Amino acid sequence: MIERGILCILIGAAVLISPHFLDSPTWRETIGGAYLVGWFALVLGVALVVVDLVGRVRSGGRR
Repeated sequence: MIERGILCILIGAAVLISPHFLDSPTWRETIGGAYLVGWFALVLGVALVVVDLVGRVRSGGRR
């Protein structure tokens, strides 16, 4: 599950950061309009990573 969490974090960060680097105003508006999706992916990714790490600590690292 940690891999999925890291992937969600990367996708969310890409959606939030990429409008600053795009030259085309159309692409900038399109990706910039999806900032809620970026935040959702970022929060979901962090939650998945935290849940996985807490599960590993509770099970004594047997995963």
